[in-house]
Amino acid sequence: MFFKLVFSNFSKFIFFIMANLCLFQLPIFAQGVPNMGGIDLGAMASEGFSDSIVLLVAMSLIGLIPFFLVTTTSFLRIVIVFSMLRMALATQQSPPNVALIGLAMFMSVFIMTPTINTILETAVTPFQEGRISQKEAMEIGVKPIRNFMLKYTLENDLALFLEFSKVQYTDNYNDVPIFVIIPAFILSELKIAFQIGFLLFIPFLVIDLIISNILLSLGMFMLSPAMISLPFKILLFVLTDGWNLITRGLLLSFQ
Repeated sequence: MFFKLVFSNFSKFIFFIMANLCLFQLPIFAQGVPNMGGIDLGAMASEGFSDSIVLLVAMSLIGLIPFFLVTTTSFLRIVIVFSMLRMALATQQSPPNVALIGLAMFMSVFIMTPTINTILETAVTPFQEGRISQKEAMEIGVKPIRNFMLKYTLENDLALFLEFSKVQYTDNYNDVPIFVIIPAFILSELKIAFQIGFLLFIPFLVIDLIISNILLSLGMFMLSPAMISLPFKILLFVLTDGWNLITRGLLLSFQ
């Protein structure tokens, strides 16, 4: 029941964000298109396209859901940190990509739950009950995700895209368009993830240097230092409860 409730709310959130970021921002849909999940695509239409073309474009936009999951949530930072951790451990494909992506996905759902609940309570539910219009629902629903991205976007990254966009520079974050916030947020997430990854490499690099010096002093030139240091790195990671520490650190970074 818990997982059914979580994924039901998360699916509503995904579709609503897709409608906000794609359908509402790109006025390319014709009139006469049927409702999809309670959202009338025809209301956002501009004339000139046949219904079949509009339906094809609408179905194609569904494929952009993974793109928005990566770029507008905490998923990007988490999955990069886990990937760099595996590189630091030098364990090749262990844990496998499926495990890392799955863990990153569930952590992203956990982190994004307050934002999802806010969108459902303030936009999706009132719209489904007919208390607000579709346009009002989209304007209200996009604000929580904008606030989330702005909270973790560095000012210099936001200023960079504002400088090269045609939007006049403003100190009011509410005036910054979504197409400026998203790339700035991605750039900030990449920068923060690489900073965390650098810190993860340091203890394992020290172990590699120690093992290499020991083998060099013993004259064992033909023995691979990586093969010898791997068990010690895994031992250090297990003794320090590394997965718990890294997960805790990632969760705290989004507080």
